[in-house]
Amino acid sequence: MAGGGIPIATTTIAGGFLTGKKLIFPIALITSLFFLWGFSYGLLDVLNKHFQNVLGITKLESTGLQVMYFGGGYLIFSPIAAEVLKRFGYKICILMGLSLYSIGAVMFWPTAHFSSKANASASFGGFCACTLVIACGLATLETAANSYAVVIGDPKTASPRLQFCQAWNGVASFIGPLIASKAFFSGKNANNLTNVQFVYLGVSCLGVAVAILFVFAKLPEVAEEAKRNNSLVEPEHDIEGREIGQGSIWKEYNMICGFIAQFCYVGAQVTIGAFFINYAVDNAGWAETQASNLLSYALITFTVGRFIATGLATVLSSSFIMVLYSIATIALNAYVCAGKGKGSIGAVMAIYFFMAPMYPTIFTMGTANLGIHTRRGAGILVMGVAGGAVFSPIQGAIADAANTRISFVVPLVGFLVVLAYVAFHWNKEGFAVLRVKHDDDIVAAAGVEGGAVITKRSMSITEQQYVGEIKN
Repeated sequence: MAGGGIPIATTTIAGGFLTGKKLIFPIALITSLFFLWGFSYGLLDVLNKHFQNVLGITKLESTGLQVMYFGGGYLIFSPIAAEVLKRFGYKICILMGLSLYSIGAVMFWPTAHFSSKANASASFGGFCACTLVIACGLATLETAANSYAVVIGDPKTASPRLQFCQAWNGVASFIGPLIASKAFFSGKNANNLTNVQFVYLGVSCLGVAVAILFVFAKLPEVAEEAKRNNSLVEPEHDIEGREIGQGSIWKEYNMICGFIAQFCYVGAQVTIGAFFINYAVDNAGWAETQASNLLSYALITFTVGRFIATGLATVLSSSFIMVLYSIATIALNAYVCAGKGKGSIGAVMAIYFFMAPMYPTIFTMGTANLGIHTRRGAGILVMGVAGGAVFSPIQGAIADAANTRISFVVPLVGFLVVLAYVAFHWNKEGFAVLRVKHDDDIVAAAGVEGGAVITKRSMSITEQQYVGEIKN
């Protein structure tokens, strides 16, 4: 912060991770960040339709918000955020993200105040610029928070832990459309942008409040060096004889495939959210206010799905869960493309339930065994969110040229790619149905910043005794 003033308090966890009660406070702080961007994302989908009404723009033009949000923010800024995280640590990275987030939100006030149909193009361009600044902040927060949630605790429970944190993202995301249905589509507000000013002023204040909380909090910092605690535990090697996490990051093919899967998944999720209201209005005859409420209910379903998936992941293999859920989303999405009427809206809402664990699980799979590359790998996986910037204009063009129902073939393609990636992981696990109890994982005794763990090996009796001592 300018002028010095308040010191940034951190505690370094060298060669280890937190457990038990020590884990509660850091996870609670990180969860607040998931809540922030969930609320912001929930508002974004509703703004698409609101700007179509007030500024008279097309469906394709309205996806400019998604292009700025996911393309400008996440694709372009995530590598910068990852480098800040690599050089300065989690806390500085988080404070930078909160600053950008709050600045972008407060910029909505003057933009909305001077907007009108007479200067629709300039007005919408201003909103896109505001969205870009917010997205840069959120990309920074997501790069830090996703990675931190994975590495701060036991690698054995990385996937359920990240799913739990991400579940609060869903809690906030359904609050956004609920507020928007009243603030944007009701009465005189349906044809003006006045309430957009006040809603985003509140968003900015919320970001500032969380930033102040982080300034004074003692956030444990995870050491990046891959230090092992005992020479009895040997590093794991790949089929080429390289130590896992020690080679070039561009040869981490699992991470690259994880990026592609994340790109396609987020693209599918974003297009479904961006065109949900249009689909409900065009294909089922719902009023816009009712459609906004239905979107909120769909996001509630998404949130419930996150918590249920977190519970299932403590018993079942995450890869197995993802294969089942991917098949379900593909089947439901196919029905959405072909069906008509209110039943098809139910299918769209059901997709939200099965999408729920996909982002955190793919993130955990993609950053597994990265070792010293974990922080940069997290930034690359977050860049996958840019899929929303690519898929949305494609779907918007199809919706304008044909209809909204046919345009839902775009997310269907995304879910097919996700299925291929998670099926590959499930195959690597030997098609296990139950969650593998990693008592024989090398990181059970070795304290390394390698994120989640997907490899196993049998240990010698001496090593097993050492692991037992560590656990006791």
